[in-house]
Amino acid sequence: MNLLSREKSPYLLQHQHNPVDWYPWGDEAFERAAKEQKPVFLSIGYSTCHWCHVMERESFENPEIAAVMNALFINIKVDREERPDIDKVYMSAVQTMTGHGGWPLSVFLTPDRKPFYGGTYFPPKDAHGRPGFPSLLRRISEVWKSERENVVQSGEELLRELQHRHPVNSQAAAVDEAILKRTYHQLAAGYDPKHAGFGSGTKFPRPVIFNFLFRYFHRTQDQEALKMSLTTLMAMASGGMYDHIGGGFHRYSVDPQWRVPHFEKMLYDQAQLVHSYLDAWQITHDPFFAGVVRETLGYILDRMVTPEGAFCSAEDADSADPSRQGRMVEGAFYVWSQTELSSILSADEVRVFTHHFAVEPDGNVQSDPHQEFTGKNILFNPFTPEQTAQHLGLSVQAVMTLLGSAKQKLAAHRNTRPAPLKDDKVITSWNGMMIGAMARAAAVLDAPEYRLAAERAARFLRSTMYDPATGTFHRRYREGDVRFEAHLEDYAAAASGVLELYYITADVQWLRWAEEIAGQMVTRFWDSAEGGFYDTSGKDPSVLVRMKEAYDGAEPTGNSVAAMVLLQLHRLTNDDRWREYAERTMRYFCALLEQSPQIMPQLMAAVEYYRTPPQHLVIAVESAEQAAPFLRIVASQYRPHLDLVVLTPDVRNYFTERFPFMAGMVPRGGRTAAYFCREFNCLAPTTDPSELAEQLSS
Repeated sequence: MNLLSREKSPYLLQHQHNPVDWYPWGDEAFERAAKEQKPVFLSIGYSTCHWCHVMERESFENPEIAAVMNALFINIKVDREERPDIDKVYMSAVQTMTGHGGWPLSVFLTPDRKPFYGGTYFPPKDAHGRPGFPSLLRRISEVWKSERENVVQSGEELLRELQHRHPVNSQAAAVDEAILKRTYHQLAAGYDPKHAGFGSGTKFPRPVIFNFLFRYFHRTQDQEALKMSLTTLMAMASGGMYDHIGGGFHRYSVDPQWRVPHFEKMLYDQAQLVHSYLDAWQITHDPFFAGVVRETLGYILDRMVTPEGAFCSAEDADSADPSRQGRMVEGAFYVWSQTELSSILSADEVRVFTHHFAVEPDGNVQSDPHQEFTGKNILFNPFTPEQTAQHLGLSVQAVMTLLGSAKQKLAAHRNTRPAPLKDDKVITSWNGMMIGAMARAAAVLDAPEYRLAAERAARFLRSTMYDPATGTFHRRYREGDVRFEAHLEDYAAAASGVLELYYITADVQWLRWAEEIAGQMVTRFWDSAEGGFYDTSGKDPSVLVRMKEAYDGAEPTGNSVAAMVLLQLHRLTNDDRWREYAERTMRYFCALLEQSPQIMPQLMAAVEYYRTPPQHLVIAVESAEQAAPFLRIVASQYRPHLDLVVLTPDVRNYFTERFPFMAGMVPRGGRTAAYFCREFNCLAPTTDPSELAEQLSS
């Protein structure tokens, strides 16, 4: 057992029994490296990473390879989800050196933490003219001993390159319609019209693209923006990337058709995609999209809630496969043989289910380079219920009934299988995302159980992850242990989630806390010289570079989320400083990304919101419950620019002090009154929800 046994991270604990003398990140490891004049091998990954598991099995569990590692290096393990600040620095270094990155991230450092060589997964043996991991270790050790001065110089030069930023003239940046059009056309150029999605190979969901495209459609009525989004969302939820039995989305698809996923399930994917499918439902009212939301959040409530009411981080791609002597196999929990299906389902259910989900006797997986799915079926859905009914000569109702009963039986059977590892640590930013998703779904789908889940998780963040005396968030909680400084993304996502909770509850405590979080975010991360926010506070000297991430990928950047939060706060509080911080953030990144704004679609969604004149809906009531019929009207429509105020007697002073135009907004004749305002010019109040619907649609 090594020093990782003292940690709480599930990923680090997975490696506690490796014969490698692993250290966690910290001074102890680097002091030993300096004392013994050895380079450091830094391995960064996360608990649900398939290729991290592969490299562990092949190399870190191998006593001979471990002996080489222990003799020649000081070895450090980092959980990238606990320490994204460390991960971003060394990922940038490896991308600079090699042109690509990924996990596991394998980096070689000097004893003073400077990177000089790196890569991702390394195989255990030499093959195809490339060195295996043991050969690489020996070669790097030899170079370290014989050419140390050059190695140190190389590390210093790389660090200087990472630390150097070209000055940005944000004052001249145009935050205008032209940059929105460029973003749209650049995204559209990458659309796959054959299979949907963006790109031609591996398909990632990247929900930030939908956030922008739906807003762009709403703004311009460009039908292509809507079509690209809806078609992609339908392809994802019909494909193998979606869990058709238990709900929720896998990480990404390894093929262009969305059929073969990497099977890990991440909390941040579920949260963001819930918003995307809610947007789609509000625009189309197609029950398909609402059903995906209900199944996804059902999965979260069923499997991903901690005893304290917070949300777990992820479930692994790999699990034990009893048919292979219990060996850990990717997707084992999720795939089926036709023989197995026939033993569980009735004959009628088999007939409908196997057609509807494209099940084949010899398996349906065509893209299987590692032969992991031989004879197995990954469920994907190429047919609508109507098409299946027509093909089989059944009614649509009969098909739906048989599919429903089959799914119930398969879910019960699947729960008898060895389950994938659940990473039950609580991450502040990801919980903020899911709080927002649950709160918004509660409003749009009129589902109070989602509101209760959001409120409980928000109370956990405030009581456990946040210190009100200092205004400090922590990054991670697990088994009573709260640790690590939170970063920009944590503050921004928490504030965003809390704002969604305010919108559904009309409880001003959440709005006040969002303001408080935003104030702390500015204090800790703001770049007063150039604008925008740093990703980290700069207080940890072991993190060598203070970065500003400029790519909205699987997760949006902290700056993109912060810009939207600040604009929302300005519209809800009339405090100009929030708008000013947002403006400087957008100008910084618009200048930086003038020719390629599509790499930050979430920031461009904030730009779109910023360029839209304010719209307020003020609902004047005697008690918050009386607003419900009007809130249902609001929730049924896609109105991304509408800012909502429920004016109860106990919050009247809070809002009228900030918005004098609200002073005369009161219930009419004892009845709830709704006031719809554009740029602070208000239509006549209405006490009729159906009339409000007409006003909003005009």
